[in-house]
Amino acid sequence: MTTYCGYVNSHPDDLFNKEYHDTQYGFPLEDDNLLFERLILEINQAGLSWILILKRADNFRKAYRGFDIAKVAKFNEKDRARLLADAGIIRNRLKVNAAIENAKRIQSLQKEFGSFKGWLDAHHPLTKDEGTKLFKKTFVFTGGEIVNEFLMSTGYLQGAHAKSCPIYKKVASLRPAWMRGR
Repeated sequence: MTTYCGYVNSHPDDLFNKEYHDTQYGFPLEDDNLLFERLILEINQAGLSWILILKRADNFRKAYRGFDIAKVAKFNEKDRARLLADAGIIRNRLKVNAAIENAKRIQSLQKEFGSFKGWLDAHHPLTKDEGTKLFKKTFVFTGGEIVNEFLMSTGYLQGAHAKSCPIYKKVASLRPAWMRGR
């Protein structure tokens, strides 16, 4: 029997999560700005519900200039003040500062590895614990749950979908060869 993942089944009227589940969760990302977006959204979700982040995703994209890494890395005190005053996003100083600092750190990784994705690929396959250690060493505001969800939601860790879920096979077919069978 084919059934959707438990969370989708337990929230049948939640169209935001259903859309995210069916089109984004667990799907590999190639673009550095999209990877950065996912990292920052996961950071902002810490202590809050994912549905809140999904509902505000467009506001985040506008506030963070489309999650353009180069633009966010140049944010200054005026930008920080703008973000902290923006009721459409999460107004948490630590999370705002993490976005700006992590953009700068990603730029360093891009210089060394060619891209953020190149850095991720160079370190995989990793277990959840290895990924958490690596991210804590490299970025700010990246605890275990944030890292786990980032890696799972971008296809670097399996487990985003139950094998009985109709999206499971679609996501599995998109994994790079080195991830198949893991």
